[in-house]
Amino acid sequence: MRKLALSDDILMTVEKPARYIGNEINSVMKDKDAVQVRFAMCFPDVYEIGMSHLGIQILYDMFNRWDDVWCERVYSPWVDLDRIMREQKIPLFAMESQDPIRDFDFLGITIQYEMCYTNILQILDLAGIPLLAAERTWEHPIVIGGGPCTYNPEPLADFFDLFYMGEGETDYRELLDLYQECRENGCSRVEFLHRAAAIHSIYVPSLYDVSYKEDGTIASFMPRFPDVPERVQKGLVQDMDSAVYPMKPVVPYIKVTQDRVVLEIQRGCIRGCRFCQAGQIYRPVRERSAALLKDYAHTMLSSTGHEEISLSSLSSSDYSELNDLLDYLIDECSEKKVNISLPSLRIDAFSLDVMSKVQDVRKSSLTFAPEAGSQRLRNVINKGLTEQNILEGAAEAFQGGWNHVKLYFMLGLPTETDEDIRAIADLANRIAALFYDTVPKEKRTGKIQIVVSTSFFVPKPFTAFQWAPQNTRQQFLDKAYLCRQAIMSQLNQKSIKYNWHEADVSVMEGVFARGDRKLCAVILEAYRRGCFYDAWAEFYKHDVWCKTFADLGVDMDFYTTRERSEEEIFPWDFIDCGVNKAFLLREWHKALRGEVSENCKVKCQGCGAMVFDAGICPRK
Repeated sequence: MRKLALSDDILMTVEKPARYIGNEINSVMKDKDAVQVRFAMCFPDVYEIGMSHLGIQILYDMFNRWDDVWCERVYSPWVDLDRIMREQKIPLFAMESQDPIRDFDFLGITIQYEMCYTNILQILDLAGIPLLAAERTWEHPIVIGGGPCTYNPEPLADFFDLFYMGEGETDYRELLDLYQECRENGCSRVEFLHRAAAIHSIYVPSLYDVSYKEDGTIASFMPRFPDVPERVQKGLVQDMDSAVYPMKPVVPYIKVTQDRVVLEIQRGCIRGCRFCQAGQIYRPVRERSAALLKDYAHTMLSSTGHEEISLSSLSSSDYSELNDLLDYLIDECSEKKVNISLPSLRIDAFSLDVMSKVQDVRKSSLTFAPEAGSQRLRNVINKGLTEQNILEGAAEAFQGGWNHVKLYFMLGLPTETDEDIRAIADLANRIAALFYDTVPKEKRTGKIQIVVSTSFFVPKPFTAFQWAPQNTRQQFLDKAYLCRQAIMSQLNQKSIKYNWHEADVSVMEGVFARGDRKLCAVILEAYRRGCFYDAWAEFYKHDVWCKTFADLGVDMDFYTTRERSEEEIFPWDFIDCGVNKAFLLREWHKALRGEVSENCKVKCQGCGAMVFDAGICPRK
């Protein structure tokens, strides 16, 4: 009989013990003696966040379809259990078997957000796995990283044995087969890692040497052996319809962040916003057929009992079969009393018509993401949204019955001026005024309510803005103050609420996003000084981070506030994500000139993604 890793006494003292007991509906149990590879799939954050991640659900399902592999899940213990586990020396365990993670063959960690980096060290530490990859032996699992943050893995290079670049459905089978072969033949751990580097999407940081110039920039980044590739190309699913997808996702016992069936309708985005990393690294756009998605929806609703279904995509409005799919879902879901969620819709007449079919407009708010207040700055970021589009969309929404509007903007974008910031307040005011001009008094169901939220711009790798300087903490705060003052001066300011993101966290995120291997020592020392759960405001210790950088002589501004030269070698230049550096540089120049690039369906911009011969890209 399965025995829990935590005693009843411990479970009764921690918040939400269901985070740790496993045995949820659709979780997979296997005989551990009947499999050859045990894989612990980790999300380095609290259970409710990790259980909402589609990527882990896909890989969990794929691994467990293989008879020789048992994939289990592990999440970061919350701070209350973290303390108990350290005090009582309880090793970190997997959800399904409740066995210690250190007994597994692989520990796979998905890295979704830079501010989770210290939680990766928490996972390793609690599991009893050496934090530094160089100190591990065959007694420890192979630690492999994946996810969007691995498109610059260098700040974590010392902690991982391997990184898997790109989409996980493509090359894992080859890696696990190689592992079994090496273990059966008595190969050393070092030999296994060397041979793994030959697999298409695998990056082994210990097999590469980095040298630096006097100014701190990279002089060279080269493999240490002639048979190790100089560049690593991401794995990419060619045909979404033939890709694995979880028909029976694990159903949690407690409410999680996204407690619903998720239908991934497509990958990639045609829009080409210059600040958006996801829009580049997931190119080219590849769709799933509506016929397949209808079958998925029916099966997943039946296997989970969820009362909501969400369409997952970077830009749902651009999915070519959206009308057909929605007509089916509306019929299917109304019969079963299931809600439909449609994130990532552009605000136009088509999208509003779609939303009016699936939302109760009296209870829901409408979300616009203009990103910038002025048309000039929207052109700089290639948002592809005019003020006329925004105002027409708002008018359509008000006529359709909505009176709650959320507006999302960024502060600190390249070339931004004070006038661009004041334009945020002006746009919000014009939308509020439009409500009163559009909806007759007798038809209003309440006052207009507008929430303006600003985040702070963080330049990311593989975007046109990877060369751009980031604002300082004080510049961010000054801009948020200017935006607030501008909103307070508007005629309709009582109808507008303003929120802004934390400046400290944005600066640190910027450091990690474009960092190099010199940050490994800083992250390790900050963790030793008590930093983890940095993504949670109540636990983030900005003063400790700043002191750690200072004590180790690493300049944070080097990674944030300076503009990169066009010739600089970036820490991530060895990665081939399909979108090439020459294209991104052209987009950077166009941004500085305020020029717009057309979307992929209107005109190919020659980004390089056609090398994959997939999706909407022209064939070679």
